[in-house]
Amino acid sequence: MTGIRDTQHELIQMLPGRKGHFRFESGHHSDLWLDLELLCLHPEPIQRFAEQLSSRIAAYDPEGVCGPLVEGAFVALLVASRLAVPFFYAERTEVVRSHWQFPHDYRIPGAQRSEVRGRRIAIVNDVISAGSAVRGTFADLQACGAKIVAIGCLLLLGSGALQFASENEVPLERLAALPGTLWTPSECPLCARGVPISNEQISYDWSQHANEKESQCEAQRKP
Repeated sequence: MTGIRDTQHELIQMLPGRKGHFRFESGHHSDLWLDLELLCLHPEPIQRFAEQLSSRIAAYDPEGVCGPLVEGAFVALLVASRLAVPFFYAERTEVVRSHWQFPHDYRIPGAQRSEVRGRRIAIVNDVISAGSAVRGTFADLQACGAKIVAIGCLLLLGSGALQFASENEVPLERLAALPGTLWTPSECPLCARGVPISNEQISYDWSQHANEKESQCEAQRKP
């Protein structure tokens, strides 16, 4: 348990958080934004995390690792290198849908599509919340004829991705997990109060918030 907490604490310290009213790629709303662009600013600790994650992914005997661009693919590349298997990536594409949820697709680039066919593939991302990038990557890998044998990430926020993995009978490996706050647009309390969605963000030390959430979860686990 101590090792998990240490990993979680170090990951949190590497991800500056911002408070505000945000619309995620999935279409969900939240009051917390993580600056994932800074995750790989210092490669050495990410390499250590990737080694830990690769040791878990190895149990599923993948023949390739695929990550959604941008930051998730960096982590996937490190895991693929550690496992000595081919690396693939998925690119985000805009699509037109009649509903708000998951307005983006992810596609394996043309030259890689035939390469993933028939392979056992692990999808690796950096942080998974609603799971828009993982869902899109999963769907296109299946369309290419790949077999997804595992999903992995450094940090899991909330339970949405766990439900997706369970529904698709695919294990989800993560180094750390915390509760996450996601709302549909119609259920968003910030929208109800008239708080606009804005790029104006307030820097926020979310490590204290995360530690409080973990303490609450720990208390609930105790008999």
